[in-house]
Amino acid sequence: MRVVFALLFAGLALHVCHAIFRFGGHTVDDLIKNVDYDVLLVGSAGACLARAYVTPVERRAWAILGAGLLVWACGDVSWSLFYEQLKNPPYPAPSDIGWLLFYPASYAALGLLVRARMPHFSRSLWLDGLVGALTVAALATALVLPTLMTQNAGAAAAAVATNIAYPVFDIVLLGFVVIVFGLTGWRPDRVWLLLGLGMACSGIADSWYLYQVAAGTYAEGGLLDSFWPAATILMALAAWQPIATSRPIRMEGTRVMALPTAFALVALGIEMYDHFARVSHTAIVLSSAALLTVLVRLRLTFRENLATLARSRREATTDALTGLGNRRGLTADLQQALAEGEPRVLAIFDLDGFKSYNDAFGHPAGDALLARLGGNLAGVVGSAGGAYRMGGDEFCILVNAPAPGEGSLVDAAAESLCEQGRGFVVSASYGAVVLPREAHTTSEALQIGDQRLYRQKAGRRGSPRMQTRDVLLRVLEERQPDVRVQLREVADLSVAVGRLLGLSNEELDELARAAELTDVGKMAIPDAILDKAGPLDEGEWSFVRRHTLIGEAILSAAPALVPVARLVRSSHERFDGRGYPDGLAGDDIPLGSRIIFACDAFHAMTSERPHAPTRALEEAIAELIGCGGTQFDPRVVDVLCDVIRDRAEEARRESAVDASAPVRLDGPEPFPPVGLGGVAPRPY
Repeated sequence: MRVVFALLFAGLALHVCHAIFRFGGHTVDDLIKNVDYDVLLVGSAGACLARAYVTPVERRAWAILGAGLLVWACGDVSWSLFYEQLKNPPYPAPSDIGWLLFYPASYAALGLLVRARMPHFSRSLWLDGLVGALTVAALATALVLPTLMTQNAGAAAAAVATNIAYPVFDIVLLGFVVIVFGLTGWRPDRVWLLLGLGMACSGIADSWYLYQVAAGTYAEGGLLDSFWPAATILMALAAWQPIATSRPIRMEGTRVMALPTAFALVALGIEMYDHFARVSHTAIVLSSAALLTVLVRLRLTFRENLATLARSRREATTDALTGLGNRRGLTADLQQALAEGEPRVLAIFDLDGFKSYNDAFGHPAGDALLARLGGNLAGVVGSAGGAYRMGGDEFCILVNAPAPGEGSLVDAAAESLCEQGRGFVVSASYGAVVLPREAHTTSEALQIGDQRLYRQKAGRRGSPRMQTRDVLLRVLEERQPDVRVQLREVADLSVAVGRLLGLSNEELDELARAAELTDVGKMAIPDAILDKAGPLDEGEWSFVRRHTLIGEAILSAAPALVPVARLVRSSHERFDGRGYPDGLAGDDIPLGSRIIFACDAFHAMTSERPHAPTRALEEAIAELIGCGGTQFDPRVVDVLCDVIRDRAEEARRESAVDASAPVRLDGPEPFPPVGLGGVAPRPY
């Protein structure tokens, strides 16, 4: 086919050169004007039919278009053989039948191609194409038909009808092409572009020919005659373009409205021109129809924009997984509730055990669980308010305050977020706030609810995790009576750092448990090593380094503490990879383990130890900073130092009120944790 099209374009180039330079004698003129011309038409029809024969995809469309080109070529061949040499050839001639039959074939082929290539398109694209088609038809009618009607005055009715049929069919064909271009979003691919160019060449040539014939200026064999074979070759070439995969049409950017607006301005120009120089009634009707279509398009655009805005607003305030409101939706509803001043209850829920479920069964199962629980929550809340998913495993409700004697909707909501099965239990902790009695701003309400949620989560004793944790802490306390308070000090400091580093509530809970149980493996280390006053030798250090593995083994026996066991195992890994037991480095170390390591080191430095002196606050901070990047995570060190200084400053302010309890930054008690007692000495 490359050879075929190369020959067709070579023949077309020969025809164009002859039309311009007029080389050769009478015989050459006849060969180029008739033989070369007819061969180009027949070759184009054959190429299009070959495409239909070779490839089944879109076969009917290309077969019909090829048949249309073939009857066109037959009309030209019959004219060359039987009528061209006559002194007074009949008009209309039988050849006109072949030429005119091309138009219905081309309409049918375009329709089949549109159906095959554009199964789905919007009404907006239809209207855009219709605006362009009506405008092109109005412009062509205004320019061509008046001249033709004037020049054909007094001619036979059949001749006038034939002369008018060509431009009318061409106008309809061009309008069809413009509609197709509009359906592509004014981004036609090579097939549509070549078809459009070919049909435009044919329409221009027909109108130009009829105008010159009517004006008596047509010269046979001129450049105008090259437009028709060029049109057929372009249409045949379109048939052999690669079949492009359909792509979604993006209705965006100025391109979408630029061409319809330009067409509308042309239609308006025709209407305005009619006030100065009359144009045909048909052109006025077509241009008016184009402007009316523009108005319909504007109304449809307005409706589409409203729908898009509503959809965007809905998507912006809706959680995609559960269909509940998201944090943005909660914030908007909460602000409105506070502005109205009606009593409401805000409750924030956090799932207990969801992380273990996710780790055990995978993220798809976790997402399915969240979707189920979200549906349960929405069903419980009903029309009493709104249900929201704030992200992760956190949910929230904002409901009307219950009337006296009514059951608590918050408790029912918490029950709806519980699910258990073989090997897992998922429940919910919550914190509730009564609005506007307890909070007057959105941030205040969320902060209070979050604090109460974590307080409930941390204080729940009935869960397997808490029961196991209490047993292990009791065993440690029996061996070292002061250790429980000391571990709570480290846990309190670790949670403060973890919250600033963005850990979720469940991660903070695991972090607190790991910090409290980080030394559980030391129960297997002899007291002589733990209480040794001097430095430890290598053999004794080997015992110490095993305590994280022992701790992991003990904690892993309780399924609820498996996530905690992982943090305990890595609680002595160094940031530079020189820690134990696995030699992890950098971000490979769990963030919770990095936090515990730094907080435990600070607490050890500022406490009395058998084998090392107690360090002052600023000295301990300097040691942390100096070991950042080697022993500790620098980011954790930065946050930890901020927490230490903030708490020391708070202690200074308290000491200014109570002069009997001065704060010493250089003594053995530099860091009084909030809500816990003083720092007791602890063996390392």
